[in-house]
Amino acid sequence: MHACISISTFFTGRYFKHLGFEVCYVRNFTDVDDKIIARAKELGEDPISLSRRYCEEFCRDMITLNCLPPSVEPKVSEHMPQIIDMIEKILNNGYAYVVDGDVYFNVEKFPEYGKLSSRDLEDNRAGERVAVDLRKKNPADFALWKSSKPGEPFWESPWGPGRPGWHIECSAMSAAYLGYSFDIHGGGIDLVFPHHENEIAQSCAACNKSDISVWMHNGFVTIDSVKMSKSLGNFFTIRQVIDIYHPLALRYFLMSAHYRSPVNYSNVQLESASDRIFYIYETLHECKSLLNQHDQTTRKDSIPPDTLNIIDKFQDVFLTSMSDDLHTPVVLAGMSDPLKSINDLLHTRKGKKQQFRIESLAALEKSIGDVLTVLGLMPASYSEVLQQLKEKALKRANLTEEKVLEKIEERAVARIEKDYAKSDAIRKDLAILGITLMDSPDGTTWRPTIPLPLQHLL
Repeated sequence: MHACISISTFFTGRYFKHLGFEVCYVRNFTDVDDKIIARAKELGEDPISLSRRYCEEFCRDMITLNCLPPSVEPKVSEHMPQIIDMIEKILNNGYAYVVDGDVYFNVEKFPEYGKLSSRDLEDNRAGERVAVDLRKKNPADFALWKSSKPGEPFWESPWGPGRPGWHIECSAMSAAYLGYSFDIHGGGIDLVFPHHENEIAQSCAACNKSDISVWMHNGFVTIDSVKMSKSLGNFFTIRQVIDIYHPLALRYFLMSAHYRSPVNYSNVQLESASDRIFYIYETLHECKSLLNQHDQTTRKDSIPPDTLNIIDKFQDVFLTSMSDDLHTPVVLAGMSDPLKSINDLLHTRKGKKQQFRIESLAALEKSIGDVLTVLGLMPASYSEVLQQLKEKALKRANLTEEKVLEKIEERAVARIEKDYAKSDAIRKDLAILGITLMDSPDGTTWRPTIPLPLQHLL
């Protein structure tokens, strides 16, 4: 199963809606191809049934990561008439040829072939998913329709029974729901060639007014700077990651690098993302708790100039950075000042005495909350997500909360007995596991943190 999606789609839809655009988001599924057929044979399962199961699992993962659902989610197996119709148009326009029930696109008929990837025709290879076929006029020619083989699923067509090539299906489905000209096409950087290059060629061959305004390609998720790949055995599934890290921590991690850049997966980066969102949600939770103690109707409209300046600067960073090719890392970094301001107002002596303190807190909390909503990082409940983050941290540390509380009590006794060496040892042992202790006049509490051995790696 191949889904046409990119990391940039994590937040583009929400941002465009925030700007007032009407968004039609198409996320298509390739639910029949060579790899799916081969895997189905291994499992003794119907290829379409296998694909349907994986499509459903994929959609569950996207919901878990707080991705907006698409406007429409077409599948290849349900759009054969549209695919066949587009192939016929390409043939009638003289851009393809038929060989023994197969239909190939003739790249030499399309002079602009290679314009997306900046490749010369002689440098191009035949394709990623198929072996070179000597019947082709040019090795770079690619299949629009593939004649059926024994035991494979097939559909009737003017050229005989068969199934579509990998590239044509995306063009046909996007044209069906968006037309031949639309604003944005996304995908991984590995799809620039040959997949997206071929999409441009066949779409233009079917309709000479075909045009896509912007191509957005996200970088790879890497491990030790090597592309994460099933074939290399160096990959993790989303569910393996969110078993020990909160989904919003994973989302934050993915947005902490520009979408076009590679994202290097590591435990220390996930720990850092978890630590950061805990700080964000804890700050906003404390702020909201204080605001709930004050009647909103009694608040004044006045906000101190210093607070307004912080909010205006943050809003400017947000709009400028997001409108400049979706620079989410700059936006995430820009939260630091308003978050610090909230903490100062909540906890410092000077902040507690500030005039219009409650009004400032309300404005700051709303400003950050609005941006988190656009980024898909706004939880349903601050208190719930904080508890969930603590539970994930305990799981990573192989601890229970009861055990942590026992250690806190044991440390309290050691302090009473002035056994400061033992007290410090307990604190350090927990810090090594990613649990930090916080002392206050009201007692000792704990929160997740980056495990001590990993902190020097940041």
